[in-house]
Amino acid sequence: MEDERGTTERVLTLLGLLQQRAVWTGPELGERLGVTPRTIRRDVERLRALGYPVQASNGVGGGYQLGPGHDMPPLLLDDEEAIATAVSLLAGAGSGEAALRALTKLDRVLPTRLRREVSALSGSVVAFDGSRAPIDPDVLMTLARACRDEVELGFEYPSSGSTVRRVEPYRLVASGRRWYLLAYDLDRDDWRTFRVDRMTEVSARSWRFRPRSAPDAAAYVQENIASRVYRHQARFLVHAPAPVVRSQIPASAAVVRERGRSRCEVLSGAGDLDFLLMHVVVLGHAFEVIEPVELGERCRVLADRLLSAAGSLSPHSAD
Repeated sequence: MEDERGTTERVLTLLGLLQQRAVWTGPELGERLGVTPRTIRRDVERLRALGYPVQASNGVGGGYQLGPGHDMPPLLLDDEEAIATAVSLLAGAGSGEAALRALTKLDRVLPTRLRREVSALSGSVVAFDGSRAPIDPDVLMTLARACRDEVELGFEYPSSGSTVRRVEPYRLVASGRRWYLLAYDLDRDDWRTFRVDRMTEVSARSWRFRPRSAPDAAAYVQENIASRVYRHQARFLVHAPAPVVRSQIPASAAVVRERGRSRCEVLSGAGDLDFLLMHVVVLGHAFEVIEPVELGERCRVLADRLLSAAGSLSPHSAD
């Protein structure tokens, strides 16, 4: 009877070889693994049972090769490949949540000896365009692990009250050049959004929490950064399809909701009502003010001002 551990190691080695080259002949694999072609055939069947689509063909140029499958089985990476993958994901983490999800999965199985190398190498990777807010990769990974493992977080955050926050982390959300954490603030007993680049002294605590019923993370964070943080919030009914308006306004500046095929609602915020109005005006679509009431009065004031400016022009003033 074959040693189970030895068989497992051999099958994993076989998988690694199949991932390195397009086609291997049976004798080549047997020579590399020190086994007979019959054992290679049995190990190939074991890989197929695990979901790896190993294809076999006869004749000149034939052999074993790893083909595409309907489902994605586990990948086998050697140390150098694992380090390169992790560093690439860290460098691209600002590009979206998919990179971070992949990174947290890799982090779960990455040996401690490789984590130190990844941490050292990631410090050598920078973005040349300067468009991405600088994020400490260790902080990002600490937050991602805490969300994944459902453990409490502690960190310092600039605010008008206490700077020390205790939260139950829920989701990391990418928005343009920044990352945000949606978490339940234990001291304020409510959901809060935190900019990751403003967080310091971030540490995961040892106790776990039971997840609460949470809002939609992406929608909550978008609405918060687009309107709630400002002195004034406003809602407009814009007479244009939602996809058209979304293409004109950054997601961090407004929330656009469909209201039928030809209209949409725009929710935005600013420190000044006139600023809000002018941004909606330059979209080039007819619109109505839903709220606040005082915004309607500002419309009339600005309309009178613009009409007065237009009326002061003589027919030949542009000559």
